[in-house]
Amino acid sequence: MANKVTNFLRAVKGEIKKITWPSRAEVMRSTLIVLVVIVLFGLLIGGMDIGIFQIIKFFLRLG
Repeated sequence: MANKVTNFLRAVKGEIKKITWPSRAEVMRSTLIVLVVIVLFGLLIGGMDIGIFQIIKFFLRLG
């Protein structure tokens, strides 16, 4: 049992050494892109929400 655990941990250590971590600049750039996309989609969805609300409000006043 202990041998299996040891082999597993050695394999994990070997796999971790193969990981290519992004540079600080890459992380900052990716984070900025994500934040910009979130803001744009938020504005788009918010605008659609306001537009649909105005349409519903218009039709409810007619009735």
